[in-house]
Amino acid sequence: MRILAFETSAKAASAALLEDDRLLGESYLNCGQTHSRTLMKLAQELLCACDLTAQDVDAVACAAGPGSFTGVRIGVAAAKGFAWGRDLPCVGVSTLEAMAQQARLFEGVVCCAMDARRAQVYCALFSCEGGVLTRLTDDSAISLEELAQMLKNEKKPKIMVGDGAQLCYNTFGKLVSGCILAPEHIRMQRASGVALAARRLLLNGGSFDGATLQPNYLRLSQAERERNERLQRSKGEA
Repeated sequence: MRILAFETSAKAASAALLEDDRLLGESYLNCGQTHSRTLMKLAQELLCACDLTAQDVDAVACAAGPGSFTGVRIGVAAAKGFAWGRDLPCVGVSTLEAMAQQARLFEGVVCCAMDARRAQVYCALFSCEGGVLTRLTDDSAISLEELAQMLKNEKKPKIMVGDGAQLCYNTFGKLVSGCILAPEHIRMQRASGVALAARRLLLNGGSFDGATLQPNYLRLSQAERERNERLQRSKGEA
């Protein structure tokens, strides 16, 4: 099975092609250009470099959130559009679970973190033993203080990954026993992690229809929060 995967949840964009459990190739850009300009070009060039076409892809996957609202929407739309033409399985995976794949050879607890602004992070914890990841917590948006306490309660060695890992480590990492910051080449979220997470889901069975795939933002956008605040003020003034 060949899986084409997209990762657009943060500043970098990437596309990866997985054949069974073998990574055929991955294209990664962190140059500041908008994902809508670069993502499909990355995918096309990747397929061409592997001497393949869209007809050789068996399933499509994307990071469905949490993450940048605009970035996640672009990735989900790209996956749905690619899958629609040939009615391919279209798998949305947790951004946090996908980034945990980068550290699956670590023995201990993998802390996946993304900067959610407002002194919060999107995070999830995974136990990693013998290359096998086991989820310890649900994806959530919590304060830096809450995450610090969660990690202090974990006795095993801990590694931080994700675009929020540096923020977490600088804030409290040195105060948490056994906590290290992953080196940058395995720290950031990548499409290869999305492909690996999607493969696990596909092998476990189930229906993955692009028409039903929706982003998972975990919390309201700033515009929605401000709208709700205005409505609450209006009710209070009435």
